[in-house]
Amino acid sequence: MLLVIAILLVLVLIGIARCIVIVPQSNAYVTEWLGVYKDTWGAGLHLRTPFVERVSRKVSLKEEAADFPPQPVITRDNVTMMIDTVVFFQVFDAKLFAYGVNRPIQAIENLSATTLRDIIGSMSLDETLTSRDLINTKITASLDEATDRWGIKVNRVELKNIEPPAEIRQAMEKQMKADREKRASILLAEGEKQAAITRAEGEKESAILRAEAVKQQRIREAEALLMVQKAKADSIRLINEAAPSQNMLALRSMEAMEKVADGQATKIIVPSEMQNLAATVAAIKES
Repeated sequence: MLLVIAILLVLVLIGIARCIVIVPQSNAYVTEWLGVYKDTWGAGLHLRTPFVERVSRKVSLKEEAADFPPQPVITRDNVTMMIDTVVFFQVFDAKLFAYGVNRPIQAIENLSATTLRDIIGSMSLDETLTSRDLINTKITASLDEATDRWGIKVNRVELKNIEPPAEIRQAMEKQMKADREKRASILLAEGEKQAAITRAEGEKESAILRAEAVKQQRIREAEALLMVQKAKADSIRLINEAAPSQNMLALRSMEAMEKVADGQATKIIVPSEMQNLAATVAAIKES
């Protein structure tokens, strides 16, 4: 009898323990009453009715990232490329998530692939490669609107990789190489141009300096010649003002002849006029 009571007590305790449900943070439990939706439990302690009430779905309310495999898409200019996307979503309604769609992750993947094909199909290859932000925004808006009835909020969609065909990649690499070589040639030509301009300016300044030096030298020579001529003019003026006599002029002439005779010359020709002057000078000395 005691054994039966103990067994019943254990069963009661197990039943009570099974009626206590603790929901973790950032989770939601969907409950059913005899197979029909009853309630959505948030985080905390809950009691359920045994045998008739059960937890049908445990839903995480955290943001999740779904990395989908590459999808083949065709651009407006008929270029097939592979694009893989990453969808960041979060459940905001556990009931809609549990009953709105079967296999919601797969549904998001299929919807993402079709939306991506529609968007890329209206764009060219160059637009696709340079408009990632625009594509991300369009896909996010489209998926968020479509998944509202599933209780899912699509926060953002990122294009993880865009892989064009091999021949397109080779052509793009050649184009990039040609652009780099073009820029290098332009920079080299600009450098040579600047160097030529610098050399020309240097030669110009050098020529100007040389011309200025020649000019200054000629000015100095002209000034020196002018000074010499002025000195001669002043000496002539002074002589004229002094009014020297003929005897003084004759004496100066003889002194000049003496200086000439002091040189290395071995023969001096004296004009006849000078002989008369010599006689005059002798007379002057005697007097």
